Amino acid sequence: MKENSICATRDLIQKKRIKVSEVLNNCLEIISRTEPKIGALLSVQEEQSRTLAMEMDRKGPDSEKPLWGIPLTIKDVICTKDAPTTCGSRILGNFTPCYDATLVSRLRRAGAIILGKTNMDEFAMGSSTENSAMQQTRNPWDLTRVPGGSSGGSAASTAAGQALGSIGTDTGGSIRQPASFCGVTGLKPTYGRVSRFGLVAFGSSLDQAGPIACNAADCAALLNVISGHDPLDSTSADLPVPDYAGSLALRNDLKGLKVGLPEQYWEGGMSPEVDSVCRAALEQIRSAGAETVQVQLPHSPHAVAAYYIIALAEASSNLARYDGVRYGVRDDTARELPDMYCKTRSLALGEEVQRRIMIGTYVLSAGYYDAYYKKAAQVRRLIYHDFVQAFDACHLLCSPVVPFTAFHLGEKIEDPLQMYLMDIFTASLNLAGLPGMTIPAGLGRETGMPVGIQLMGPAFSEKLILQTAHVLEPYLPSLPRPAALNE
Repeated sequence: MKENSICATRDLIQKKRIKVSEVLNNCLEIISRTEPKIGALLSVQEEQSRTLAMEMDRKGPDSEKPLWGIPLTIKDVICTKDAPTTCGSRILGNFTPCYDATLVSRLRRAGAIILGKTNMDEFAMGSSTENSAMQQTRNPWDLTRVPGGSSGGSAASTAAGQALGSIGTDTGGSIRQPASFCGVTGLKPTYGRVSRFGLVAFGSSLDQAGPIACNAADCAALLNVISGHDPLDSTSADLPVPDYAGSLALRNDLKGLKVGLPEQYWEGGMSPEVDSVCRAALEQIRSAGAETVQVQLPHSPHAVAAYYIIALAEASSNLARYDGVRYGVRDDTARELPDMYCKTRSLALGEEVQRRIMIGTYVLSAGYYDAYYKKAAQVRRLIYHDFVQAFDACHLLCSPVVPFTAFHLGEKIEDPLQMYLMDIFTASLNLAGLPGMTIPAGLGRETGMPVGIQLMGPAFSEKLILQTAHVLEPYLPSLPRPAALNE
């Protein structure tokens, strides 16, 4: 998928070997050809994008803008002032923000073209993008399978070449998991590294936006732009931003690097094909010069339970604002205010969102707070200390991303517990607020579907994670063009 590289395309534009309008037209042509099959996009800003591309060609390349002329898509949970932001929900079906999220403003200032908004599980609640109220997104590798979630539209859009990259969000694995399912690279930064201003909240202490692209260099280029302190976000970290892209050339091998293998993540539970691909990737990590060591994350078996208590509690609070009064859709048949609240939320919020609001409200209620939410918060702290102790013995951790490859549409949607358990390898990192990255490791022998491996690091170690991924990429199998796009 090198033809979709942000860095390679940017260099061609800067050298005037290709025009911005040519890059954009290629993406629009791919969208027209693939979108009817994939359904990755909820809106396409074609007219605005063409106008901007023509203006860029007239001005000529601007070397001061690192994403000059690069078409990107944005997950529809991130506010954009020139396009609807629906969060994949009927309740926001008519909502167009009056402002850009901070990360969108930074992308625009860097010269990026925001080409479209991507489909997602409603309010980012799901692991397959099947919970979207708008449409169904299919995996570009196999149209009968899910792309993952909740950033499934962003991963599918990138894998299909509809844009050169995308910005997703990760609350419990929602960048890393769809990246694994779709055979692309996805990075969840440290909590606070990227501003959450303009990101519609699911779990405020867990949500973090990050890049999805075709390789580590492209993720580094995007992270360079969207990172940094934002006075509009009280959780934004006031720390210097390294030159992630420039630092990639500083490491040519993995000599001297210790990579920890959490026993709880490798002891079983994976499908045979995922186990085989991930263990082959470990051999390549060693071939690149790294030393692997066994480490323990003893409280990780409790991560999914703790995560869902905390995330759903926060969701019940955050989604209380969608009441039909201030913005979004409203049921006009009600004659009294309580009835209007009830009808609006019942009709305009999906089944999974209603389920999570109810559970979240329950665990916060009087008499149950100490038994559930308080205990989950205590487990969260223990999980964080597990990571701290593990990083005393190694520089990075490596694990599978998901126990299996992308499953068929409809296969798990009727079993919420099965869906929740998909986060077993990813949710701990969100509870701890630490960075993690998925890189493609190969194709499963049985399904022929992509498998990713996950690199995890201490807080604000994105530079080392990106360097490691960049070194590893030549050692890992190069994925072909997604099969479904050849049909």
